Amino acid sequence: MRSPLILLLSLILLLTSCQQNKRQQLSGACFGTMYHITYLGAENETLPVSVDSLLADLNSTFSIFDTNSLISRINAGSYRVVNEDFAHVLRCASGVARATGGAFDFTVQSLVELWGFGRNKEPQQVAPEQLESVRQFVNYKLVSLHDSVLVRVDPRTQLNFNAIAKGYAVDKMAQFLLQQGCENFIVEIGGEVVCHGTKDGKPDGKSWVVGIQVPTATKDGAVESSVRFEPGNRAVATSGNYRNYFEKEGKRYTHILDPRTGTPEETNLLSVTVLAPDCMTADAYATAFMVLGLQPSLDILAEHPELDAFFIYDEKGEYKTACTDFFKE
Repeated sequence: MRSPLILLLSLILLLTSCQQNKRQQLSGACFGTMYHITYLGAENETLPVSVDSLLADLNSTFSIFDTNSLISRINAGSYRVVNEDFAHVLRCASGVARATGGAFDFTVQSLVELWGFGRNKEPQQVAPEQLESVRQFVNYKLVSLHDSVLVRVDPRTQLNFNAIAKGYAVDKMAQFLLQQGCENFIVEIGGEVVCHGTKDGKPDGKSWVVGIQVPTATKDGAVESSVRFEPGNRAVATSGNYRNYFEKEGKRYTHILDPRTGTPEETNLLSVTVLAPDCMTADAYATAFMVLGLQPSLDILAEHPELDAFFIYDEKGEYKTACTDFFKE
């Protein structure tokens, strides 16, 4: 017969194990969408406040909808000194812009406003003369960073990090969870995802699984997953054109703008899911690939083995897919 001490120790170990693998969940609003965090372990009662504070700091840096944010003050010409978050995102955004020949460009804010996808406006068609008056100031090469001071060749060049800031926020949240001692978690903001560890808390346990949404015919279509995969240690970001758009005279105008032409992208891609070492990079490339189209994107992927991608596109009214070898396996 076991001694009471052995039984007590066994019970303590069992309870500790259960507590370590207990699933905790957090969610809230940020960046005009929702964030979701699932982590394994004992409940951290201070985590919700800390996460909301972290996201509020990032919002006060990158939100184009907040007139007092750092990026809004820079665009207004009232400020030039940037913080560490801003500088880090700017460097990554510049790198992706160069790698994609300007298909990704963080100086599109004036175009976003012109097409009505910005602050307090309704989407609208744009006349050619309006477009020409703005396009000359849209070019990432017109912006540089000297230490912590942002320099614009022309003050009419307006910055917008919406296509990269969500990914960066996911990275920051993941880093914060690790600092708090969380080893097994998944973080998601509006479809951008970072996973760490396993979903059952075991070193050799089951991996976190991420799904790719089926494109919908309308903005409010049901969310369904077509492909599921294990991202491992890489981050995931998806860009699509089937949720945010307007229609005029039978033509659809998406919120994803081609910086090279100044107009909404017109490829046959419906969504692109990108895997990258960090979510910030995945976020930026997902947007760039939507602008470039399938084959130019595959050409870039061939030169970047650290990236993988899954494409869903329209071919004469039928959904088709293409992908890199990671998804084929």
